[in-house]
Amino acid sequence: MVRSPIFILLFLLLIFSCQKPLNTVSVSSTKQVSPKKIQAQKFSTLADSFYGNNKLDSAFYYYLKSTVLFKEEGSDTYIAYNLIAMAHIQQTSGDYYSSEETLTEALPYINNELQYRMASNNLFGIAAQELMNYDDAIIYFTSILKTANDSISRVTAFNNIATVYMEQKKYGKAIALLKPILKSNVLDTLPYKKARIIDNLGFAYYKDNAIPKGLALMNQGLAIRKKINDSYGSIESYLHLADFYKDRDNQKSKENALQAYKVATKYQSIDERLEALELLMSYNLEKGVNNYATLFINLNDSIKKVRNNATNQFAKIKYDSREATLKNIKYKEQRTETLLQLETQKNQKYLLSFGLVVLLGGIGFLIHYFRNKSKRELLVASYNTETRISKQLHDELANDVFYAMTFAETQDLLNPIKKETLLDNLDKIYIRTRDFSKENSTIETGERFEHNLKQMLSNYKNDNVEVIIKNGNSIDWSKIENEKKIAIQRVLQELMVNMKKYSQANFVIIGFDSDQNNVIIDYSDNGVGFTEKLILKNGLQNAENRIQAVKGTLMFDSQINKGFKAKILLPK
Repeated sequence: MVRSPIFILLFLLLIFSCQKPLNTVSVSSTKQVSPKKIQAQKFSTLADSFYGNNKLDSAFYYYLKSTVLFKEEGSDTYIAYNLIAMAHIQQTSGDYYSSEETLTEALPYINNELQYRMASNNLFGIAAQELMNYDDAIIYFTSILKTANDSISRVTAFNNIATVYMEQKKYGKAIALLKPILKSNVLDTLPYKKARIIDNLGFAYYKDNAIPKGLALMNQGLAIRKKINDSYGSIESYLHLADFYKDRDNQKSKENALQAYKVATKYQSIDERLEALELLMSYNLEKGVNNYATLFINLNDSIKKVRNNATNQFAKIKYDSREATLKNIKYKEQRTETLLQLETQKNQKYLLSFGLVVLLGGIGFLIHYFRNKSKRELLVASYNTETRISKQLHDELANDVFYAMTFAETQDLLNPIKKETLLDNLDKIYIRTRDFSKENSTIETGERFEHNLKQMLSNYKNDNVEVIIKNGNSIDWSKIENEKKIAIQRVLQELMVNMKKYSQANFVIIGFDSDQNNVIIDYSDNGVGFTEKLILKNGLQNAENRIQAVKGTLMFDSQINKGFKAKILLPK
């Protein structure tokens, strides 16, 4: 769940000791430190101040400015600190994908700094858990156990792993991790942590059907939290108890959920407020209007808007920073070029000017040529696509619709059997229309490209066709150009369509692999195979043209009644 920004900052600084590097600037040593480094340190300190005051966009901005300057000065420790703090801010805003990118950027600068490595692994684990990549989350939290040299950090990691197990409904595993912690004396002087462990263990027991033991522990955890005035921690206790009483005592469940909502509102802890409202919705139906449901919808819509705006703001800050850097470089280059021109002789100026005119003319000609060439290729591709779509509409959908219309006109639809037959035909038309829309939809080339591509391939699996996707060496799709991604998806889609229409295959294997220079995709099926004439007829010549257009190679291997194979090689 997403915590308040102050909670996350304290969690990182106090639990995993991710402390800022000592300030290297002093009165006696100022002469030895570059002005850029001094400014970078000031920016980082200013960012800390904004973070502490919950001004996250300003904090993100100054952490980024500090990072840019430190990259010029080569201060790895400061860069790692700034990037980890930026990843915090992104997680606070619910942008876990961007947080993972920022943490990945920090990895080369962490080196052997144990405190930063534990902090980054913890944030990686939180992001994986929130994105429901539970196995990855456990790996990250477990890595903390391998490097932690103090019992507090180990207890925190064990508790995090236990919460992942509870989300996976593996309550027995969670109990096995938490139970030994309570038997030790490591938490005797840490009542806040002890209350959290007791509450989580009680919740795990309750979910594992050890009802009396679970309830006793959850009540004990809440009692400790009240005694030490840990009102923020009490939110989780109230939510656990509300869940426990949900099907046992509606009044107690409602009281605990309402108490959780009040405290979560006080601390501006959005996700806990939503969880409490979700419980309250089932107990508040007055005159046909569920007030808590209305609150839930409004709050959920509001936080989505806020988080989207924050995510866009952070992305814009990064973009503006890169633009400013590029402009600064461009300004320096222009200034140098001007000084050189002033030192040249008059005849050299004329020669350079003439050469520049020729060069610009040549560039203009090439731009004009390739633009026209690109337009022609786009027109041809558009025409081919329109022709294929038109043919599909005529050959498939139009015939089905006509048959359904004829059936409706000529049959007695009051007859249940006839009516059911018509509904079946309409359902088939709907499914074919949906599939047709998917085949011709815009291709997402961002972070979800690999997921969408493999989902598209899996959609061709049915009772008659088995589709297997094999993964070799991992492919970093973020480094593959968008044009190549589009070509890959369209070509694989063309292969799958031809398989479905013509090959009579019942077994398809698609393998994804890579080597140092190429992305390698292998396709094979056990269908009837294709002749050269049939390959051209089925549009696979167009698939070959697509791959060649992005400087790749598409090779076919097929014989009649001996299956069909294709291999795609694309340079990275």
